[in-house]
Amino acid sequence: MTALPGETPGTVGTDTPQDTVSPPDTGAEGSAHAEAPGATEPPGDAAGAGEPAAEVSGPEVSGPEVSGTDVAAAEDRPAEVPDAEAGRADADADAGSDGVEDAPAEESAGSPEADADAVTADGTAEAPAVPELSEAQAELAAQRELRERIEKRKAEKTAPIAAGTGLSGTAAELLAAVRAVESGEKSGTAFFDSPAPAPAARRPEPAATAAQPPRASVPAAAPTPQAASPEALDAVRAVLVAGGAPEALARPAVGVLGEQAAELLRTDPWQLLAVPGVRPEQADGFARALLGDGCGPDDGRRTAALVGWLLERAALQGHTALDAGAVRAALAERAVGDPDAAVRNAVEEGVALVFQEGDDLEPDDAEAADGEGDEEGAADGSGLAEDADREPAQVLLGLDRYALAEESLADGLARLVNACEKAADWAEAAAAAPSPSAAELIRTTAAAGLVAHSGGEAARAEPAALIAAARSLGLRALGATHSEDGRRRLAAAVGDPDTAVTLAGLLSGAQGPGRDEDGALALDLLVVLDAPQLDVENGAVLVEALADGARLVLSGDPGVLGSAGAGRVFADVLAARACPQVVSRTPDPGPIGELVSGIGIGELHQVDAPGKEVVIVPVRDAGEAVHRTVQLVADSVPRAFSIPAEETQVITVGHGGAAGTRALNEALKQRLNPGPGRFGGFDPGDRVVHVPAPGRAVPGVVRSADAEGLRLDCGGVPVVVPQERVESSVRHGWALSAHQAAGMRWPAAVVVLPGDAAQGLSRPWVYTAFGRGERHLSVVHGVDQALPHAVAHIPAQERTTRLRPLLEALPTPDAAS
Repeated sequence: MTALPGETPGTVGTDTPQDTVSPPDTGAEGSAHAEAPGATEPPGDAAGAGEPAAEVSGPEVSGPEVSGTDVAAAEDRPAEVPDAEAGRADADADAGSDGVEDAPAEESAGSPEADADAVTADGTAEAPAVPELSEAQAELAAQRELRERIEKRKAEKTAPIAAGTGLSGTAAELLAAVRAVESGEKSGTAFFDSPAPAPAARRPEPAATAAQPPRASVPAAAPTPQAASPEALDAVRAVLVAGGAPEALARPAVGVLGEQAAELLRTDPWQLLAVPGVRPEQADGFARALLGDGCGPDDGRRTAALVGWLLERAALQGHTALDAGAVRAALAERAVGDPDAAVRNAVEEGVALVFQEGDDLEPDDAEAADGEGDEEGAADGSGLAEDADREPAQVLLGLDRYALAEESLADGLARLVNACEKAADWAEAAAAAPSPSAAELIRTTAAAGLVAHSGGEAARAEPAALIAAARSLGLRALGATHSEDGRRRLAAAVGDPDTAVTLAGLLSGAQGPGRDEDGALALDLLVVLDAPQLDVENGAVLVEALADGARLVLSGDPGVLGSAGAGRVFADVLAARACPQVVSRTPDPGPIGELVSGIGIGELHQVDAPGKEVVIVPVRDAGEAVHRTVQLVADSVPRAFSIPAEETQVITVGHGGAAGTRALNEALKQRLNPGPGRFGGFDPGDRVVHVPAPGRAVPGVVRSADAEGLRLDCGGVPVVVPQERVESSVRHGWALSAHQAAGMRWPAAVVVLPGDAAQGLSRPWVYTAFGRGERHLSVVHGVDQALPHAVAHIPAQERTTRLRPLLEALPTPDAAS
């Protein structure tokens, strides 16, 4: 692929993003999100394939490690550091960048990058017609509906929009405040202390509806991209060629910028930064080629685009906003001479919104901050003394779609808290609960509209008991999980397959009871399991879909990795204490449960594993790690535990490197299902992971391929991936990242930790990876003391969000004290 202007030849398609400037370091957890499938690697010779099988127990090693056996210090050697899951799961990582797998272009559902992903490779191929929209299509449509008003405002910037048009509640006031600042009617601090309005009146609780007949199982199609017009593509190609950029960017550019992309790029070349995978230095080269001497580092078009790019990069790391000082510092590193003016310009152009967090300012204080306060106080110095004692308020910058999502989510949660019946009598159901924690959860839910429930894997039985109890009382109760595997486990725990759905299936309408006449989900109680995987945009869509009087329970394990999308909904709800909280007292059983529980509190200790439930396999380097991993999956685990290879999941830190997912998948394919890869690099029987929408990784098996596309079996659900989407949304799945594996479990898990993976480790990563095995866990260990160090000293990195203060400010009379 042709390099963009300003790009070092040979860097396109590499594993690690080449950007040298990014938002503030977010640590191992904050920067590591679910990875997107990337370009398919051709099968190669597996390291050590065909060699004698290793025994599961392996050599004993010493030190404070994780097995009943001792673990010897592994030999260190310099090695390439893999890309440690730096980005969110999204097929867009490949759009227009010749198979860039880990480029900083992965986005959450509904983002401009996700929209770009909806463009086909040739604009002509269509998915097979089906009676209903696929889950991914409907999910993306729901996200776009949430942002539709934002796009309208951007398209009509020349005509001022009246405050509240198309919006309601706090979101309308937010737009009105921004317009007031833009017009100069108010100062930037005058509206930060506006009182929060009471939740808007909502539709009444719907009457019970008859259960819908189960839907017939039909092959689900991947999202059907909308073809760009040939004229628009030709016009964009001409502009790209004139600027020295690859023509391959034409289709994603039209997908992001629309049919007018050519004109936009001609007048503002830095709009190219909106295309997934494009970096600032590349956009600068493109702009210089088009504008010549008419551009410079302080060009307002450049600085506005850079602010947007920085905020998008922060969203990839989970942030919904960034500290304004961090943005200014990053702009200075990008040769912007006046970062303050650049930030002001970005706010005026509508690229970013500004927020003030911390101590609220009274109206008089706001005037004083603008220099228009009491002159007498300034004269005698009293006002200055008071200002010196006050903590400086934090100023944040954020993208409008995340601001609206957080505002909507906060208002919706407050509505649920205040609208439900508080005097429900579920005492009899609580008395029949299978455990004390389940009884507590039932009693708490009976008296609250919003409940937060936390616990480990064993605690998942408590939401199941709640759903069963609510249905026994005649209520329309349902559980929603992050993955199909979680849905099956929840349905088995409840004892009724109709009581569990995936969250994506519920929002798309492919699963669940459907909607009532007012458009709300026909539910009285919704229990969301795997709540840490819920991002702010999906959370806003979900809460908006619940009727007044409905109850919502957010249930999950706070110790696991966070959502692939921006935000930290579950953590913010817990931190804000906006609702009653139930902490499970049910411990996870067995040696694996004991090990994972210790990791959760920062302790990595030895566990007694008489049945070899936990085994350590020390390795010296990445090549040996791949070799031993193949032996474990293909020979040792099946022989010792009667767990077939297809039920053993390999988990590693990143996609790249000598022992990343690509290298491991290549070696495992050679051993377990060798073949020429005649279907776009895949053969029937290959284990794969399909990403139908950003942030969702669905394991499956290749069945066949035809003119319609690649046919997969994803947990019993047939899926057809169009040919033009295979390369960007399907990859081999014998080995996954921990983020991709979150929310799922397998009978056995093999966690691979080569020496070059140390920088990608954190307590949440280890906690998540080690907890994926139900009966057996093997740790291919080559990071020496980096493992206990990560568990003890590298906790979850905080994400900058606004949901917690918004929840704390809203009237929630049932909030926990």
